Amino acid sequence: MEPILATLLFYLLLGAFAGVMAGLLGVGGGLIIVPALAWIFHHQQIAESAIMHLAIGTSLATIILTSISSVRAHHQRGAVLWPTVWRLTPGIIIGAWLGAAIADQLSSVALQKIFAVFVLIMSAQMGFGAKPAPHRDLPKTAGMLAAGGVIGAVSAIVGIGGGSLTVPFLTWCNVQIRQAVATSAACGLPIALAGALGFVITGANAPDLPAWSLGYVYGPALAGIAFTSMLFAPLGAKLAHSVPTEMLKKIFAVFLAGVGIKMLLG
Repeated sequence: MEPILATLLFYLLLGAFAGVMAGLLGVGGGLIIVPALAWIFHHQQIAESAIMHLAIGTSLATIILTSISSVRAHHQRGAVLWPTVWRLTPGIIIGAWLGAAIADQLSSVALQKIFAVFVLIMSAQMGFGAKPAPHRDLPKTAGMLAAGGVIGAVSAIVGIGGGSLTVPFLTWCNVQIRQAVATSAACGLPIALAGALGFVITGANAPDLPAWSLGYVYGPALAGIAFTSMLFAPLGAKLAHSVPTEMLKKIFAVFLAGVGIKMLLG
């Protein structure tokens, strides 16, 4: 098979897998897309200094497209708490831009280590079912701005849609889990938009980028992954009602632990 066709097939398969897992387990595609893209980019012989920035920026760009269909589905079920979304969004946008700027100042190796640690934390959370106990109501304006800022910044630095941060925060504030998941999905759109735009801007004049890149967003990967992830996410959601998701979460947690350790050790 020609190298170009093989690479495109990898992108399509990656999008399909990320879409199914997102629909099945409710995990953000970035946890899968970022390490997979880093591996693919390495074998494409893209400059090592740009690999993690491209993987994270491209991951955020794919989340823009996949989150739109997710938000529409949750909205149709009336589960999105839109007033909460609007209160979190200003902080999310500021945080995502700040996260993109911070990522631009870090080396690819440093970003890889940060992502690896984050993946290991998510692995432990999924494996042991750690959830914050409901504690209080949603904070006032300043607290929501700060919470949105932290969610946006961390999400942009590691290339995720923020669900692994937003859902625990909302459930800690006594939001019902179904509404927390739906509201988190809606918050993923401004995270991805602001974060991807930040990576486009900060990577505008970056050296060693491959052709078809818009800043730190790689066009061919974006097209392939977004296409199949949008197609396969509904399949994952359907499977969620017929397979033992708790067992799958444990298996996926082990998978994430392996990915995290591998990336941490370089």
